[in-house]
Amino acid sequence: METSCLRAVVIGIGNTILTDEAAGVRVVEALERAYEVPPNVQLIDGGTSGMEMIEELSNLDILIVVDVVKTGAAPGTVVKISGDEIPVFFRKKLSPHQVALPDVLACLELLDTMPKEIIVLGVEPVSLELGMEMTSTVARQVPVLVEMAAAELVKRGYALTARTALVV
Repeated sequence: METSCLRAVVIGIGNTILTDEAAGVRVVEALERAYEVPPNVQLIDGGTSGMEMIEELSNLDILIVVDVVKTGAAPGTVVKISGDEIPVFFRKKLSPHQVALPDVLACLELLDTMPKEIIVLGVEPVSLELGMEMTSTVARQVPVLVEMAAAELVKRGYALTARTALVV
């Protein structure tokens, strides 16, 4: 599959001052440290952004959203939501950010610029309390989510190159 004109975005959503809420942002940061991505793959720290993301998320071939999700599973459980599950995911409030992202996606649909494919990669939080550090349960899942996001891109033909270990 020729991917030179295909566009992909991996967006990490989260509030870095609410313990496990930072997971999505931390995954994108770790993905950027672990891999060189081609120019047609954009890694975005979405923080708690909303409608200002419309242009960046328009006409994508794949959108990978990384966030904490509340599914009722055990804390630290990693979740992949895709395909027919996506509309159901956005009907239920599984993530504290679902005020912004469903609104953005609704606008993209109205503008007929919806991503061709959306995948949500998430982790069940332990805590969403005020704090700068994620719980160890969720922090341990960051590398798992990084590899899941990378695998989704590679499976679709995007060329990621592992960076060599940096000596600090």
